[in-house]
Amino acid sequence: MSETNVQDAVREKYGEIAKAVGKSGGRCGPTACGCGDPITSNLYSDAETRDLPADAVAVSLGCGNPTALLKLEPGQTVLDLGSGGGIDVLLSAKRVGPTGKVYGLDMTDEMLALARENQRTAGATNVEFLKGPIEAIPLPANSVDVIISNCVINLSTDKDAVLREAFRVLKPGGRFAVSDVIVRGDVPGDVRRSMELWVGCITGALEEREYASKLQAAGFADVEVEPWRIYKIEDARSFLTESGLDVDRLAPDVEGRFASAFIRARKPAQAATSCCGPDCCQ
Repeated sequence: MSETNVQDAVREKYGEIAKAVGKSGGRCGPTACGCGDPITSNLYSDAETRDLPADAVAVSLGCGNPTALLKLEPGQTVLDLGSGGGIDVLLSAKRVGPTGKVYGLDMTDEMLALARENQRTAGATNVEFLKGPIEAIPLPANSVDVIISNCVINLSTDKDAVLREAFRVLKPGGRFAVSDVIVRGDVPGDVRRSMELWVGCITGALEEREYASKLQAAGFADVEVEPWRIYKIEDARSFLTESGLDVDRLAPDVEGRFASAFIRARKPAQAATSCCGPDCCQ
């Protein structure tokens, strides 16, 4: 499937989720990766979500809580890649305060409309939602202190472009702190496809060592990939059985192979550049 086709499929899927949640008064959207799912459940504390709009919480379809990966400071500029209904943007906005700024980037019109409505409901004045793909971030270089993302980078067909763009817009010394789904070790292709049918969240997930390598290739330092929620075959038993698959046969190739991970990295304070003029090549 081409990159354009994948983007169209993602846009259609999450557009339908946004429209359904917007009509349902804060109930789950129509997705396997949603309420009660072992990937997306119990990611935020009641204290974090208590004052947020119900629709922002309902359309939280991530696999972690990126706002808890590092301490956000007042006055910082934060960018959320694939911001969806805006839950992580709104949580970040509280932490950076009125002197800070949080951008949410999404390519789906329906999600952007929902997020902006959630922003208005929350009264968040230090927030701006931008339209665009995460492979081409519409912000200038060296303009962001922290990049977060929640189970979105795995959906991209050009993860190298995403990570290069993240590196570009981060200020020297800036931090990359995302939640994403990873694959741990080798998984047969037919097994992987079956698991991807189970939950769209793991579509396109990178193997954990490959994720680290791609971050390093983009220029990042201090790269950490930390699995924290390991998925079990029992989580998918009902779905796989209904699909006519022999779950017990698949178990050795599935058990413990898929996980949510915290992924952290840093743009070096003296980031390498392509400049070779008299001012930067001594």
